[in-house]
Amino acid sequence: MDLNQIASIFTQTLIYSTPLILTALGGVFSERSGIVNVGLEGIMVMGAFTSVVFNLEFANQFGAMTPWLGMLVGGLAGVLFALLHAVATINFRADHIISGTVMNMLAPSLAIFLVKVLYNKGQTDGIERRLGYFSFPVLEDIPVIGPILFKDTFLPAYFAILVAILAWFVIFKTKFGLRLRSVGEHPQAADTLGINVYVMRYAGVLISGFLGGMGGAVFAQSISGRFAITTIAGQGFISMAAMIFGKWNPLGAMGAAIFFGFAQNISIAGKNIPVISSIPDVYLQAAPYALTILVLVLFLGKASGPKANGTNYIKTK
Repeated sequence: MDLNQIASIFTQTLIYSTPLILTALGGVFSERSGIVNVGLEGIMVMGAFTSVVFNLEFANQFGAMTPWLGMLVGGLAGVLFALLHAVATINFRADHIISGTVMNMLAPSLAIFLVKVLYNKGQTDGIERRLGYFSFPVLEDIPVIGPILFKDTFLPAYFAILVAILAWFVIFKTKFGLRLRSVGEHPQAADTLGINVYVMRYAGVLISGFLGGMGGAVFAQSISGRFAITTIAGQGFISMAAMIFGKWNPLGAMGAAIFFGFAQNISIAGKNIPVISSIPDVYLQAAPYALTILVLVLFLGKASGPKANGTNYIKTK
């Protein structure tokens, strides 16, 4: 395998990893506050839908900035959709799993209905402005490392890695992060110290919605190129597995997301890799989902999440 093949595999891995990193980080914020967010899949769907619609409608006005603004629009759509989960679980004390499942069922149906209303067909057209490749000046000229890491690479991936580092700092090194973790571990104790449990849990879920929506927007504007009911196809659940595999730590979730992104990339690029090319396509295509199930089976029972995760808080008790 030559240097160009290694660089290609690395870059494609980053492309598949970026939506997973952002969405997994969103899950970390939500669950650190004590709210289980099974609805990450639905949030990604809404982020993908709104970003593609924005891209189609405003590509001529914003030019090359369109997909980046689409990420922001997708994130805001994710916030609005996550608000439904926050209200259901925090105010109405609904079961977190049921609420998230309803979101996952609602999002594809709502998005396709809106696509038919807007475009009178079952899926959108392909977008012209995509999140493409970028080369870092000077850094791309470094021998060996430069062509692999910094030449014709995927810039949103480096943004996602930066967000992961920032998320780790916020959660573990700031007052906000300490309060967020406290309401996820022991909300009653946090309340007695004057921390508004409801506000912190809302913050966790809405941040989750923003990052998950951005994850869906990145996927739609880089990998899919359009929106259809099958656009996301399990990416939210893979992100949840990455969050659990990473033990609710932003850096761990990022590492797990890169691992799953590599698995997805191998399922497509495996034909060009010695040894792997001899494996039948059907097994390679199923590998990312099989790995997700395997990780959940092996680590879900052993992983220790926030103590009050999934528990509704009632202030009067």
